[in-house]
Amino acid sequence: MAASPISVSAPAKVNLYLAVGARRPDGYHDVTTVLQALELADEVTLEPDAPLSVVCEPPLGIPAEENIVARAARELAVRTGREPAGRFVVVKRLPAGGGLGGGSADAAAALRALCAAWDVEPTDASVTEAARAVGADVPFFLVGGAALFVGRGDVLARQLPSLHADVVLVNPGPPVPTPAAYAAFDRLLAPAPPAVDTLLRTLEDGRVPEALYNGLAEAAVSVVPEISDVLGYLRATPGVVAAQVAGSGSTVFGLCEDAATAAAAADGAQKRGWWASATRTSDAGAALLGS
Repeated sequence: MAASPISVSAPAKVNLYLAVGARRPDGYHDVTTVLQALELADEVTLEPDAPLSVVCEPPLGIPAEENIVARAARELAVRTGREPAGRFVVVKRLPAGGGLGGGSADAAAALRALCAAWDVEPTDASVTEAARAVGADVPFFLVGGAALFVGRGDVLARQLPSLHADVVLVNPGPPVPTPAAYAAFDRLLAPAPPAVDTLLRTLEDGRVPEALYNGLAEAAVSVVPEISDVLGYLRATPGVVAAQVAGSGSTVFGLCEDAATAAAAADGAQKRGWWASATRTSDAGAALLGS
């Protein structure tokens, strides 16, 4: 009897704080970041008894074997002594190359689904190791909520109280490839970042931060200048408490006073021809659906 399909949510994320340090010998940069999960999510469904394959809806235009979901399956299989297997169907709701962590979230969701199919504890070290091997943001989506990560952004330093806020996401269209953002960062003379402590205290106090920081924002704008227009739009919108670039861009997010503000800001952005969505922050990471 074939095993039942397993569906997992793959939430978006935003960076409430992102400080980037010097390039390391391994080619990565030292990163200190505070990540926050959102309710808006892709959905990943695993058919456990099928050969390893990945189908994206809509298609991403990359070979299935190169998809980050397939890579995650192979990494976990190696660490648990299994053969890579499973047909993954990924329903994409997040813009590709948008800085919302869509691919990383999909990979974490694939790992969570395989844990259920293979009877592996999601907290097992093999799962975390597989996540880190696939990508810097992937370990965050195994824990979700809000968290402080260090290293190259893949080492959990501290779980934080999750922010509770309405959020608007706006993407001008062109993607920002992460390597391009970091290459631009290396060319720019970035000032020293502010300390993360103020933001941490704000979250500990249960308040919505009015100041956000992203050391890659200027680099992202240099790659996709339209990001500057989106930032200006959101920062001028009444009821948007703070706005910043998400990750390496090109999505910009705004923390809003209420759901009506987020919905109105999204509507106004769409009328300007931009992709936009109103959502909320979430306490969850990649989580089984229907359980």
